[in-house]
Amino acid sequence: MGIVKIGDGLHEDIRKASTVMCRSINAQAEFWIKVGMLAETNPNMTFNQIVARELKGADVTLPDVAAE
Repeated sequence: MGIVKIGDGLHEDIRKASTVMCRSINAQAEFWIKVGMLAETNPNMTFNQIVARELKGADVTLPDVAAE
């Protein structure tokens, strides 16, 4: 485990987002880092597609939502 130095403004944004998302500050930062890495390596995928793929990979059962 290493230490990542970030600016005070970004740390404050992570702290605020972690409260909303019910994650620790570290878990929120890790989530954003992982999603950012996946977005850079999969530029044709949307955020929702990335999250759905990761959930499926973790064997989470996703409900089928019919398009209206």
